[in-house]
Amino acid sequence: MTYDQGREMVRHAEITQKTGVAIYFCDPHSPWQRGSNENINGLIRQYLPKGTDLSVYSQEQLDAIAYELNIRPRKRFDFKCPIEVMTEVMAKQHEVPASIQ
Repeated sequence: MTYDQGREMVRHAEITQKTGVAIYFCDPHSPWQRGSNENINGLIRQYLPKGTDLSVYSQEQLDAIAYELNIRPRKRFDFKCPIEVMTEVMAKQHEVPASIQ
């Protein structure tokens, strides 16, 4: 995972230790180093312009926006939607190896 320099990742070493996921930090003021993040920000802005007060939205409304984004096909996933890709990843995690069957 790649993040900017925000305080929200102060415990990044603990996350890596517990999950095994490597975490990288991009250089300040270098959005091109996290291209997919910038892309999703652009998609979110289609629903919620920058500076939008999220407190005026219900959780159901925000969930509906998230759902719309997650069923939208993406070039980076060979035009599958994120929800399809995640479903495939989760299915692989729960497969029983042939040697155990």
